[in-house]
Amino acid sequence: MIAILDYRAGNLTSVERALRFLGFSCRITDSHDEIRAADRIIFPGVGAAGKSMADLVDLGLDTLIKERFSAGIPIMGICVGLQVLFDYSEENDTKCLGILPGRVRLFPRNMPSESGVPYKIPHMGWNEVRFDRRHPVFEHIPAGSEFYFVHSYYPDPEDPAHPCGATAYGITFCSAVAWRNLAAVQFHPEKSGPAGLKILENFCRWDGRSS
Repeated sequence: MIAILDYRAGNLTSVERALRFLGFSCRITDSHDEIRAADRIIFPGVGAAGKSMADLVDLGLDTLIKERFSAGIPIMGICVGLQVLFDYSEENDTKCLGILPGRVRLFPRNMPSESGVPYKIPHMGWNEVRFDRRHPVFEHIPAGSEFYFVHSYYPDPEDPAHPCGATAYGITFCSAVAWRNLAAVQFHPEKSGPAGLKILENFCRWDGRSS
């Protein structure tokens, strides 16, 4: 069974529907027993870093996520579920989980486009992800594939070995990371058509090893 972490965040049911469409058994849950029994964990979410961390702490899921990561259970982070894996987020001046070294930064304001019109923040809509490093979760994704984004902040990993994908939106930012039994994305694979479903399918079959 795949546990979808219920930490009072939005968009959990979209992930559940995608996994069920792919034929995988899953459950939205905040039960520590169910999460410990799960074969894999998906850590999705839409919202702000400060509230997300407060809810994780309130539910005791902050320590449980670290425990399951240390146990080698495959974990996937999506959107806010990626951002709070880092040390710190500029959103709400938030100390995060610290599983991945690095910070989450606000997009620069007034980033000029080729037309001279500044890029809109939040970054919302479809954009290409260039996968720069091979990883089982990101295998068999056609070059030039686009994914759906909704965010005003982006991850800035400290370790150059962690990024797997990059996206250009005013600046080029990290949009996918992987380390040990963890893979995470800034975009929403559950809302990204066949390419996004392929990433979810890859994760659901992944044993947590990097190759």
